[in-house]
Amino acid sequence: MENTPPTGSVIDLLNSDRVTPATRKALLDRLNQPPVTEPKFFDEVEFSRLQLACNQLVPQSVDRLIDIAGPIDIRLANGTTNGWRYDDLPNDGEAYRLFLTGINQTAEAMFDQSFDSITAEQRDAVLLAVQQGEATGPAWQQLPADRFFEELLAEVTEVYYSHPLAQQQIGYTGMADQ
Repeated sequence: MENTPPTGSVIDLLNSDRVTPATRKALLDRLNQPPVTEPKFFDEVEFSRLQLACNQLVPQSVDRLIDIAGPIDIRLANGTTNGWRYDDLPNDGEAYRLFLTGINQTAEAMFDQSFDSITAEQRDAVLLAVQQGEATGPAWQQLPADRFFEELLAEVTEVYYSHPLAQQQIGYTGMADQ
């Protein structure tokens, strides 16, 4: 799956003098970053499950797939945070791992199958249960499902819409700062 952008407003704008060098560099780095194929923080099963969850939250076309799980893995492997967290949530890495365990437990309880094996519609049902704080399984005793879902959705949205291809898709040109 290639992230070669079509000619259009965002890409043309990045190559213009209306974008500062620092902004251009940041956006071109995101555009040219290859997808993570060997996670550093998550194991392979966790990472695959995170990819499924991210792609369920932000459905994408196969020909223009933006890596959402990869930047999360990189952030957690580097030990960086967004600078705050809710006091009832564990640290980011632990929270993500509990979430990934929890959605699997919830899928097992709801559908007698792992999250990795269920249909897209069933994944929606699992994620809705998490969002509504109604997810089942021991992991949710350590992680407030609805509160973590709020954090997850914010990060997934931020990663997706900070990518030039997503900005291109919605016609966003706010990076033009000159």
